Amino acid sequence: MKKAKRILALLGALLLLGLYVLTFVTALLDSPQAGDWFKASIACTFFIPVFLYACILVYRWLKK
Repeated sequence: MKKAKRILALLGALLLLGLYVLTFVTALLDSPQAGDWFKASIACTFFIPVFLYACILVYRWLKK
C-alpha cells in the first residue's frame, strides 16, 4: 500500500502544480472565460488537497 500512497501523492502534487500553472496563465489572459477559469483554479487549489486528506482519513478508518 505504500507504493500506491506514493503514486497518489505524486499525482496530487502534479495536479496541484498544473492548477498553479493554470491559475498563472489565466491571470494573464484577456478573454471572457479567463475570469471563470481563474476562479475555478483557485477553488480547486483549495478543494483538491482537502479531498485527498479526507480520502486518507477514510482509508485509515476503514483499515481498522
